[in-house]
Amino acid sequence: MSERWVDLRSDTVTRPTPEMRRAMAEAEVGDDVYGEDPTVRRLEEAGAERVGTEAALFVPTGTMGNQIAIHLHARPGCDVLLEAESHVYLYELGAMAAWSGALPRTLRGRNGILDPADVAAAAAPGPYYMARARLLVLENTHNHAGGVVLGIPRKDALIAAARAHGLAVHLDGARIFHAAEADGASPAEEARGFDSVMFCLSKGLGAPAGSLLCGSADLVREARVVRKRMGGGMRQAGILAAAGLVALDRHVARIAEDHARAR
Repeated sequence: MSERWVDLRSDTVTRPTPEMRRAMAEAEVGDDVYGEDPTVRRLEEAGAERVGTEAALFVPTGTMGNQIAIHLHARPGCDVLLEAESHVYLYELGAMAAWSGALPRTLRGRNGILDPADVAAAAAPGPYYMARARLLVLENTHNHAGGVVLGIPRKDALIAAARAHGLAVHLDGARIFHAAEADGASPAEEARGFDSVMFCLSKGLGAPAGSLLCGSADLVREARVVRKRMGGGMRQAGILAAAGLVALDRHVARIAEDHARAR
């Protein structure tokens, strides 16, 4: 494509900067399946610190990160509550059913944003012969709704509605740094209250691949097992993790420029 054109199909068509390519070429690496890749470990520590969790796990894709979380929080035959046009429902190939035996129960939001009252009604247990909800998945920003930001007050109200009925709550925060910029909040504030948070390094941040699943140390320990079972164990993954570190260190700070140009 000519240099004079800007490709606006998606924020996933970005390419690594020269600085990022250098970092990848010079990355210190080891076998990550053995937990021996120092660059991956640095990225996981940096990502967890950004969103205020104990730990993080580097995964190849955001879809894998979401599905690992669903697998850990849900049970076969249970309902997973989610907005009707959420990425997890529309664009992840029914993976929650295929991998975890869970049933998506879609709730219609307004411009992608759910009403806490609808979540509370869906989460309330019915007769024993009806599937019971165990997990609420929220998406921020909401991709199919055009990048709509949930907002901290609504996020907190939705989490409270789920917690009142004993549900776990996962955040598909693929673009959590964009949400934070729009809200004037920190990524940790956007992530607060969730049992697990996934964010991507390849969406608007310029890394060629990779996402992080963040949560408690216990959750991440279990997530590492599920990642391997799903085929996500990587060897010298520090080459990719190095790009993620540059994305966090350099490119997050430039999201405000993207927002200004989009407006």
